[in-house]
Amino acid sequence: MNDPRWASIDAFAEQNRENILRDITRLVAVPSVEGKAAPGAPFGPGPKAALEKALEIANELGLSTYNADSYIGWAETGAIADGQKFLATITHTDVVPEGNGWDADPYTVRVRDGWLLGRGVADDKGPSILCLYALKYLKDSGVALKYPVRALLGANEETNMRDVDYYAEHYSMPAFCFTPDAEFPVCNGEKGGFNGEIVSPKLDGVITSFEGGVAHNAVPDRASCTVQVGAGALVQTEGVTFEAGEGGSTVIRGWGKSGHAAMPEGTVNAIGLIVDCLLKSGVCTPQEETYLHVLHTLHASTDGSALGIAADDGLFDPLTIIGGTIEMKDGIIRQSFDCRYPTNTDPDKMTAILTGVCGDAAHLENLSSRVPFYIAADSPAIQTLITTYNDVTGEGKTPFTMGGGTYARHFPYAVSFGPEHTDLPLPDFAGPMHGANEGANFDKLIEALKIYILALLRLQEIEL
Repeated sequence: MNDPRWASIDAFAEQNRENILRDITRLVAVPSVEGKAAPGAPFGPGPKAALEKALEIANELGLSTYNADSYIGWAETGAIADGQKFLATITHTDVVPEGNGWDADPYTVRVRDGWLLGRGVADDKGPSILCLYALKYLKDSGVALKYPVRALLGANEETNMRDVDYYAEHYSMPAFCFTPDAEFPVCNGEKGGFNGEIVSPKLDGVITSFEGGVAHNAVPDRASCTVQVGAGALVQTEGVTFEAGEGGSTVIRGWGKSGHAAMPEGTVNAIGLIVDCLLKSGVCTPQEETYLHVLHTLHASTDGSALGIAADDGLFDPLTIIGGTIEMKDGIIRQSFDCRYPTNTDPDKMTAILTGVCGDAAHLENLSSRVPFYIAADSPAIQTLITTYNDVTGEGKTPFTMGGGTYARHFPYAVSFGPEHTDLPLPDFAGPMHGANEGANFDKLIEALKIYILALLRLQEIEL
C-alpha cells in the first residue's frame, strides 16, 4: 500500500480495536426492532433508544451530532453551511426481530474465534460504529476537508425506510453517499422489489392456526400449524414434527434454515415444509387444499420458476422470491412474499401471473414495489471506491449488482460499500444477516474501517 496516509490510518484502526468492540457491544445491547409509534418515537421505543445510544457514542468520540425527531440522526466532522457540498455515509441502528435458533442472548455480543455474534453486528450496528470512528479519524487528523462528512444513522431501514424519506423531505442531500450495508467491493445496482400477501378466503376446515416467520424479508426457520386431526392421520415428511394439541388436535411444526430474502440459496422455508406435509397427508378440505396448492407453488422454488415469473436480464442476478411470514386470523390465512427482480420484468407482469396462479383459491393484497436502481460503474465516485478497495486488499475486484435493498436508492448519487465478504465462509457457529447467531468477522470490520477512511479522503480529491 503506497498511499502516504496509510500508515496513520492503519495505526488508528489497530489502536482502536478494543474501543470499537466496546462500542459495537453497547449499541447491539439496545433491542431496536420496530415497535408501536409514540410521541417522539415514530418507530417505537427500541429504534429511538438505539439511535440515541449511537449519538451518545458519537458525542463521546468528539463529533457534533443531531437528532432529527428520532426519525434519523447524524454525526459530522464539522459544521456544514447551507448549500455546501458534503459527503455522507448512512447506516441504520434498527434491526430485524431476533427470531429463533440463537445459542445465547441475541443482544449480548459474543466473541468467538475472531467473530462477533449478535443481532446487528453485521446489519447494521457494527458498520454504524465503523462510520463514527472514520469520522473521528478525519476530525482528529486535522486534514482539510473539501467536502465535510456526515455519518447518517437511520432508525427504520429494515421495514419501510421512512427515516430516509423524512430526511429527504427536511434536509439537504449529500453530493455523494455510500452505505456500509452490503458486500464488498462496491454494489452499484439493486434489484427491484415486489412485496405483498397471498390471502385465503375464510376457511372452515381442519386448520385452526397457522403461524411462522419473523419478517417478510427473512426466510423463516420455524413455523407451526394446528389441525383438528390426530397425528396418526398425518404423513411424516422431512423437516416436520407432530405434537398433541388440545381436544385431539395436532400441532405440526416445521424446522427450516433461515436467511435473508435477497440471498435464499441454501435456506429451507419452514412454512413450505408444513404445506407439503398437509398436502401429502390429504386431511384438509378441498377449499383448504386449493389454497395450500398456491402456497406450495410459491415455496417450490426461490427463483420464481414454479410460479412462472423467473427472470434474468444478465445485468442483475436472477429473480428471487420467498414466503416470509404466515398468520391465520378469523379463518383467513395471509402468506407474505418478498420478491427481488431484475430489469426484464415488472410488478404489473408479475401481478397478472400470480393472480392466475391464485385463481379462485386466493387473492393478492397489500402489494408494493420499487424499481431497480443502477449507477454507472465508471462514474468518478464509484471508481474511487473500487480503486481504494483494491489498493487495500490487492484483490482486483469490480463493482457488482445485488438483490438486497439499501438506503442507496433513496439518494441521487449513492452506492452500498461493504463491509460483508461473500467469499468468506461463515463458521458453523455463526449465522447470516437476519438469521440466528448473526456473525461478523472482526478483522474484516477493522479492515473495512481503514478502507472507509481512505475512501473518504480520496473522495475529497474528485469533483462532485
